[in-house]
Order: sequence, then structure tokens, then C-alpha cells
Amino acid sequence: MICHDCQSALPDLLLDPASPSNTAARAHLDTCAACREEFNSLEATFALLDLWQAPEPTPYFDQKLGVRLREEQATAPAGWFERMRARLLFNTGRQFRPALAGALALVLLVGGGTFAGISGAHSGKVEASATVEDLQILDKNDQALQTMDQLLQDDNPTEDANTPPSS
Repeated sequence: MICHDCQSALPDLLLDPASPSNTAARAHLDTCAACREEFNSLEATFALLDLWQAPEPTPYFDQKLGVRLREEQATAPAGWFERMRARLLFNTGRQFRPALAGALALVLLVGGGTFAGISGAHSGKVEASATVEDLQILDKNDQALQTMDQLLQDDNPTEDANTPPSS
């Protein structure tokens, strides 16, 4: 048996020394001085606990307790703020666990969405690659050149169509 296993079996050995499951622990104590010292220390602690006696209550304890209970029942209930303060200070927090879990989930969703770039504040514009942008610019230039050609053709009409026939 290793020392760790023996030390975990020491309380059982102290409480029920005659148990057959403690034979390995007793055999280890005979061979290991460190575990034997730990066992002796626990034995001394248990002996001190056996000697300790709880103090006796005073003869008027029950009457004093009854008076205190009646005084507390007669006092006006604390205000809303005082009750919430007492609940926060002296409570286990079990009723707040669902609210805290929901708040934590919300924080994780918002933080994770922001981190991943998934937010509701998109500009609506999808960025195109440089090739697509270049093609769009060339298309606009081509349209502008066609418009300029049409304007130039309208400014210089052919003289044959506008001249009156000569007689």
C-alpha cells in the first residue's frame, strides 16, 4: 500500500479499527514511520475532541429566546431596499443563477458576434475584388466614350443633308 492510500484510510482506521478492510492500512502503519506519525496525530486530535464538552446553556436561555422571538415578530417588516440588501448579503444566490446564466449567455453572444464580425451594423455594400472594380471602371469609360462620339457626331452634321439643292 502506498502512503497516499494509507492516509485516506486513516479516518476509517480510527473510527472502526476492527474492520477487516483496514488490515492493509494497519500493515502499512507498521512499516511506514511517516504514516504512523500521522495516525498518532489524528489519534491525539480525536482524544481531545472526546474530552471536550459543550457548555451548558444558562437557566433562563429558553425564556430569553422566547422574548427575542416575540420582539422580532412585533417589529415592522423591513423595507424593500433592506430586504434586497439582506437577500444579497446573506443568501446562497440560487434564485439569481438563472438570471446570471442568461446575462452571461447574452454577453457571450454579443461578444462572440462582434469578434466574428457578425454584427447588425453592416453598411450594406459588398466589397468586390480589384478585377471586378477594374472591369466596372472600363465599362463606365466605354459608355462615356460612346456618349462623346454621339455628341461629336451631332455637332458636325454632314453638309450634304442640310444644304438646299442648287438650281
